This record gives sequence, structure tokens and C-alpha cells, in this order.
Amino acid sequence: MKKSTMKPLSLMLVAMMALLLVLSGCGSKNNNGEGGASASASASPSASETASPSPSASESASPSASASASASESAAAPADGKGKKIGMVTDLGGVNDKSFNQQAWEALEKIGKDTGAEPKYLESKKDSDYIPFLTKFVKDGYDLTWGIGFLFAEAATTVAKANPESKLALIDTTPTEALPNVESVLFKENEGSYLVGVVAGLTTKTNKIGFVGGMELPVIKKFEAGFKAGVAAVNPNAKVDVNYVGDFSKPDQGKLAAATMYDGGADIIFHAAGGSGNGVFNEAKDRFKAGKKVWVIGVDKDQSIEFGNDVTLTSMVKKVDEAVYRVSNDLLAGNFHGGQTVELGLSEGGVGLPVENPNVSKEILDKVEEYKNKIISGEIKVPTE
Repeated sequence: MKKSTMKPLSLMLVAMMALLLVLSGCGSKNNNGEGGASASASASPSASETASPSPSASESASPSASASASASESAAAPADGKGKKIGMVTDLGGVNDKSFNQQAWEALEKIGKDTGAEPKYLESKKDSDYIPFLTKFVKDGYDLTWGIGFLFAEAATTVAKANPESKLALIDTTPTEALPNVESVLFKENEGSYLVGVVAGLTTKTNKIGFVGGMELPVIKKFEAGFKAGVAAVNPNAKVDVNYVGDFSKPDQGKLAAATMYDGGADIIFHAAGGSGNGVFNEAKDRFKAGKKVWVIGVDKDQSIEFGNDVTLTSMVKKVDEAVYRVSNDLLAGNFHGGQTVELGLSEGGVGLPVENPNVSKEILDKVEEYKNKIISGEIKVPTE
């Protein structure tokens, strides 16, 4: 994939993100994600592929009333979305990954409630689903179609070029060439990961720490690089063991990787593995029930909401939900920024720790704030690989 040139930041989005509080995700699941409108004649996935059931209440995250305000409550007033449709295609982690895709879908559910727009999703089961699923939303007349994840770069480019009148938006990637009908949002995951590395390095008792990644992609390598740098900055004696499970939808593989690391003496594991990372939490919970205390650092959302504070040390929150909400709301208001790429890091409020960190001491949180300020000022340059 060609590396696209970064466009100037959208000032409106950056200003909004800098002011917003950390969001752990909001909105309960409903039945709107069952695969979109009627199939298009030219690129319709089969019935089995389009039937993406909405996650059950028991599986979905349920933030408490004290959780941070939603994106819409801090952003511009909701637009009028009546009669408008927004589609979303997930990556292979699935819509109920309790992380990245789920954040995006919750934002679109909120858009539906706030504006009257109709959101739908299609859940990819394989890479070859990307183009037909994106095309389906375009051909069915959706006003905006989201591709969630790094792997959508080529598929979105193909669909956007074939349908220049359409509007697409991407998270974590850009089209392989500049296109006026595609808006992209990137994050500086390495910066937020550096901060949770500081937490891990100052918390570990064994000086053995783990990192479990999904697929070995540039975006996930940014998580790894930032995390290792943060650990090394505060605890050069700590060793970070790395394991990529090769998939974002295999919790059993994540559980096995975690078991190996914990058996080897690790007492903290940071995962950036989507649905596979749920297995890391499951392994930690099993050990907690057996009387052994180990920690997991969550990703994308405040994963303590889903997995509890018994095993969740903290999380590297990546505000995908706020970005999806803002771009979608802008589109409904007639302000689509096609051809632009926005990159959100610590200075823009796009990544960071949750508001509540009950398992992290004030002393460590003060140290996190110190390093955060050094990164924002440019004193520390966080590696990306």
C-alpha cells in the first residue's frame, strides 16, 4: 500500500477531540445491525453473509451511569438525519469485539437515536467481503459508508473510484491514492500505548510483561512500539514478551498466548488484538478465580466496564466512537470533508487512559501525566515501530 500524504487536520474535529472527555462507549445494542437494506443487483453478499445479528445484551458492554459523557453530548448539536442512511463494514474482529468495531457501531447507534438517521452494519467474515459489502451500501444509496480498520485501504480505494458520487469514511487507514470522496481518521496509538507502558513498568512485580497483538500490521506495531518504549522509560529492568496470534477474532488463541506468558512469570499483559484479546481477559479471570492475581491492560475502550476491575489494570482508550460520531454528524449537516485525513493523538485528546483508574496509584498517575506532557511538548518522540 502506498503511504498517503497527511492532509492538514480538520480544525473542527481537532478542537472537539481536544475538549472531549474519555469515552468508554455508550448505547445498548438493538436489531438495526442485521445487514442493511435490500440486496443490490450488482454486488449483493449472500443471505448468510449479510445476516449479522445484533449482539445480545449479555455480550454488549454496559457502561455505568457514572461513565463519561457521550460524544454527542460534547460535540456539536446533532444534525437532522431523517431519511439519511449510514452503513458500516466491520473488519474481521466482528461488531461485538468489545473493542474497536463495537465502539464504531455504538457511535452509529447513537447517531440514529440523536438524528433520526438509519444506521446498519455488515460484519466481515473474510477479507474478500470488504469490496462487496462496501459496494452494497453504496449501491443501496447510503449517504455515508464506513470501513473500520487498517485492512480497508485497497477495498475502499477500489469502491470509491468506481463510485465517485459516493461518500466513504475510514478509520485507521487512508485510500491508496488521494480521493475527494473519502475522509480518513488516524490515531497516534503509539502515544497512548507509551502511557500504559509507564503504568505497566511501574506496576509490575516480576519485571516480566506481555504484549499480545492481533495481526502484525503497521497500526498494531505502533501499539507495541509505544508500549515497549513506555515500559523501558520507567523500568529498564523489565522485559516485554511479544506474541502475535495472527487474527482479530480468535479468543482461544489470545487465551493460549496469555496462558503461556503468565506461566512464564508475566504479571501484566497489554493486548491490541480485538476479539482475540477477549481471550487474554478470560485467562486472567480464570487465574483470579483460582487465587492468582494477574493484570490485563485493555485497548480502545475502557475494558474494565466489560471485564471488571479484578483483572483490568487500565486501558489504552482510543476514541474511535467520538471520531465516527463527529464525521457522521458532519456529513448529515452537509459538512463532509472528503479528501482530508485527520490524525489524533495525546494533544488532540484522541488517545489516553480512562477517566477512572482505580487500580493505578496516584503516584503512578502523576508520573503518567508527567510523561504525557513531555510527549505533547515534543520532548519525547514516541517510536512507531
